[in-house]
Amino acid sequence: MSEITQPTRRLDRLQAVRARPARRTRIWRWPLVLLTLILFYFFAPLRTNILLLGTDDSPERGSVGRTDTIILTTVVPLKPYVGMLSIPRDLWVSIPDIGEQRINTAYFFAEANQSGSGPGAATQTIRDNFGVHVRYYAVIHMLGLTSLVDTLGGVDLKLGAPIGDLSAGVHHLNGSEALAFVRERSSSDDFNRMLRTQILLSAVIQKVLHPSNWLSVPQLIVALSQVVETNIPIWQWPRLLFAILRAFVFGIDSQTITPEMVTPFQTSQGAQVLAPNWDAINPLLLRMFGE
Repeated sequence: MSEITQPTRRLDRLQAVRARPARRTRIWRWPLVLLTLILFYFFAPLRTNILLLGTDDSPERGSVGRTDTIILTTVVPLKPYVGMLSIPRDLWVSIPDIGEQRINTAYFFAEANQSGSGPGAATQTIRDNFGVHVRYYAVIHMLGLTSLVDTLGGVDLKLGAPIGDLSAGVHHLNGSEALAFVRERSSSDDFNRMLRTQILLSAVIQKVLHPSNWLSVPQLIVALSQVVETNIPIWQWPRLLFAILRAFVFGIDSQTITPEMVTPFQTSQGAQVLAPNWDAINPLLLRMFGE
């Protein structure tokens, strides 16, 4: 027969156990976290440097061309700040594994040796000589620029003064006219050509980002894929485009290496080139790129 167990303590002396209310999940935190991440993505003060290269390839010259257009670009989304520094193609610099040569041949020599290595060689040349950290590039095949401009229905250039063959005022150019505007050499030098290239690129970007062309995005993507070769990752595109779109409101800082920043001379082989005056160039690099 089992024994009946008796309590050892009086029930009125036992400590009451308080039930803890269940924690409520603070759902409101997640939208705040998501909003913070989105704002950080678009407005983080992270600088992105991109080397823009325009090749002179054509059916006559073949696919291996020189980079007659060299623009070192920097984007800081927070400000927003977009700076574009045009570099003369005849600038005499040291090219890795080649030696001293015109800066526009860095792409050419690498491509001639191994297809696809040109952009990397050009960016390495910029890093070594200018001391600016840049790993992204965008190669614009200038001959294909005509199809992009035609897809956009042409571009409008607003000139405050006569440039090349165009007078001051507003000019609407189709693809072939835009390419001729950039390549025109009879009435100007390479410094003027760099200015014309910046004017055209700014006009193209403005036209691409204009709301009236948003419905033509699929055609623009196809046209861009045929014209531009880049290693910029897809996740960077929205923040860069958003920064560039805002920068058009505040203005793009377009600069060139001017004649006062170089010294013309003739090489032992008889080539007319430009020696960089780094004492004059470095302050501009510091202001635009922070290094």
